[in-house]
Amino acid sequence: MRKTTLFLILACLAMQARGQSRSSTLAPSPNPWKDDYSGASAMQDYKQWGTYNAHDPACTRVGDTYYIYSTDAIFRIDSSAIKNGGLPFGYVQIRKSKDLVNWEFVGWAFREIPAEAAAWVKEQNRGRGASNIWAPCMTRHGDRFRLYYCVSAFGRQTSYIGLAESSSPEGPWELKGCVVKTKTGDVMNAIDPSVATDPVTGETWMHYGSYFGGLHAVQLDPATGLTRVKDDQGKLTARRFDGKKNNLEAPEIIYHPGLKKYFLFISYDPLMTTYNVRVGRSDAIDGPFLDYAGNEMTLERDDLPVLTYPYQFENHPGWAGTGHCTVFDDGKGNYYMAHQGRLSPWNQLMVLHVREIKWTRDGWPVVSPERYAATPPEKITSKKLAGEWEVIELTGNVPERDLEAGQVVRNEVALRNNEKVASRRVALNADGTLGGAYTGKWKFADGQLQLTIGDRRLSLEAWAGQDWENERRALLFSGLNDEGCSVWGKKISNTNK
Repeated sequence: MRKTTLFLILACLAMQARGQSRSSTLAPSPNPWKDDYSGASAMQDYKQWGTYNAHDPACTRVGDTYYIYSTDAIFRIDSSAIKNGGLPFGYVQIRKSKDLVNWEFVGWAFREIPAEAAAWVKEQNRGRGASNIWAPCMTRHGDRFRLYYCVSAFGRQTSYIGLAESSSPEGPWELKGCVVKTKTGDVMNAIDPSVATDPVTGETWMHYGSYFGGLHAVQLDPATGLTRVKDDQGKLTARRFDGKKNNLEAPEIIYHPGLKKYFLFISYDPLMTTYNVRVGRSDAIDGPFLDYAGNEMTLERDDLPVLTYPYQFENHPGWAGTGHCTVFDDGKGNYYMAHQGRLSPWNQLMVLHVREIKWTRDGWPVVSPERYAATPPEKITSKKLAGEWEVIELTGNVPERDLEAGQVVRNEVALRNNEKVASRRVALNADGTLGGAYTGKWKFADGQLQLTIGDRRLSLEAWAGQDWENERRALLFSGLNDEGCSVWGKKISNTNK
């Protein structure tokens, strides 16, 4: 009797194992780290900040290693620990990874703010500002590494983008001078650099700018990394509706060789709340860039598509501040976006988000609804897609608010109730009908999940990824609706009709 019982138990376990090997959907998968790092937020914990305190990230791949450089934003900053703790704190955080999941905190690029940059900002702003280094960007030129950085005063145009070089992506860095600087009254604002080189012409351009006057692009001298024409501030590439109030900033320029297009990613809205990412594209590195509707992004309007926005899936407090992105590839044709995410409800903890990018059939990027976790690929079938899903449509609609410098909502940290997009449950029934929040039909054809909801038709890319909220593997989808708003989904149950 005992042998028979043992045999049956082992047989059942073997059947379960074989079932999981055929399909790992909804199989348990622990998250690589916790989202709430308040317990590891002391200055002495800096070696644990692999994905923590990540703000304004910029990523560059060097060989088989990814390096991220970011603003030195710290959740629980302690000035006395910096001055008296004997710890190697500085400016511009550096972290690295070989798999885009496990990140090692390397340290800081600078021990102090470059004197010339600090002097410019303080001279133009009555001795105030220049208290940090913001939004770096690192590029490679031959066997040298170029680190662009900016120094400013918050909410002011008194800004400076400088350049430093090194023979190593980890430094030490040698200062090379000023690239662009601005003062009160200039059209633009010298912050948030992003640099790219045209693979055909060899031209190098830096995109930069913010709320003040929109985003601009200036041509650089490839030999020096500085502007080709001395004191050139460049030309306009993007603005926003009601630009004297509404923020846009953080341009990120990339070239997609398969599509032969340049993509300009930009961020809208206050960085601690409704921060979100939009994108436009162009045939030329310096524009003009067109949005989803074919409008030039220099027009004073709000552009689509919207790729990220504050969101909340079930069993999690949700994320705000999902902006200021960096976009990069792995050298094998796969693209990724990294950006900051602020853990709700109080939006103080800054966690690095890395997301896979998929490309629609008409050449627009969309990003994963879940953070990247190196999930093995899985063959998608109609049978696997059937079940219950959580779906989010990122409208990007923001209520009227009184903003200071397009960025700050006074005395407001947490999102308002109507500013975070929560998920809705949608059933993909086995008979091809939709249930729950959607009424209509669905099918999986030519490698795409297609939903027909009244007169709307959504074409969605589907793949396997990590369900961070429930710590298990899941099927995901992402795409754009007719208006250019991202539609995200993740499968949560096999239950279907």
